[in-house]
Amino acid sequence: MFTLLDEKKQLLDSKRPLSREVLTNLKKYFDVEFTYNSNAIEGNTLTITETKVILEDGLTIGGGKSLREHLEVLNHKEAIDYIQDVVSKEFDLSERVIRDLHHIILKSIDNPNAGVYRKANVLISGSMHRPPEYFLVEDKMRELLDWYHENKETMHPVKLAALFHFKYVYIHPFIDGNGRSARLLMNLILLRNGYPLTVIRNTDRVDYMSALEKASTTGNTDDFVEFIAQAVDRSFDTYLYLIG
Repeated sequence: MFTLLDEKKQLLDSKRPLSREVLTNLKKYFDVEFTYNSNAIEGNTLTITETKVILEDGLTIGGGKSLREHLEVLNHKEAIDYIQDVVSKEFDLSERVIRDLHHIILKSIDNPNAGVYRKANVLISGSMHRPPEYFLVEDKMRELLDWYHENKETMHPVKLAALFHFKYVYIHPFIDGNGRSARLLMNLILLRNGYPLTVIRNTDRVDYMSALEKASTTGNTDDFVEFIAQAVDRSFDTYLYLIG
C-alpha cells in the first residue's frame, strides 16, 4: 500500500503547482466532506447537504437542529483552516498547536474545557480501553510529541500520521473533542509531508472504531494503519480526478 501511495504522490507532485481554480475547488469540496464526516462520526445529525448550506451559504438549519450542531460545523471548518495555516507557515506539531486546535473545536460549545487537558478520569463508551488517569495526561502528551519528533524523518508519513492518531486517542487528553482533533492532527502531519487532506468516512465508522479498539486492546496497530492508508489512497484519487 505504501508503494502505491508513493507512486500516486509522485504523480500528484508532478502536477504541482496546482491552479488557483483547482485549489479553490479542492478547498470547498474537502471543507464540506471532512467537516460532515468527522462530525457525523461523533453523532452530529446534520446531513452533508445541511453542512454545505451552513458553510457555503451561511444559513442556519431548522427542523430541531441544535445550536451545538451548527457550532460544530463552523468550528470544524475553522479548524481545517487552522491546520492548513500551520502547514503553510511551516510550523511543526507542538503542544501549543494541539491546544489551540482543540480550543477552536470546542469554543462557544464548552469554553471552560476548550484547549484544556482533562482534569478527570474518563471511560469511553463501547470500548474496553481505559485511558490513562488524568494526572498522567501532560506527561503522556509530552511523550507523544517526543515520539513524533524522533520518528518524523524516518517513518513513512502515512504510518506516522496513523500512529499519531492512535496514540493521541489512546491518551484521550481532553474531556471532549478527542476524535475530531485526532483526525485533524493526523491531517496536519499528512499535509506537512505533501499528502492530500484525508477523510475518514462516516459510512466506515464501524471499521474505523474496530481497528482503533483492536490497536488499543492488543497493541497491534496494523489494521488501523492499513485503514488510514486506504483512506489516503481514496483522497489521492479524488485530488487526481479534480486536477484532471
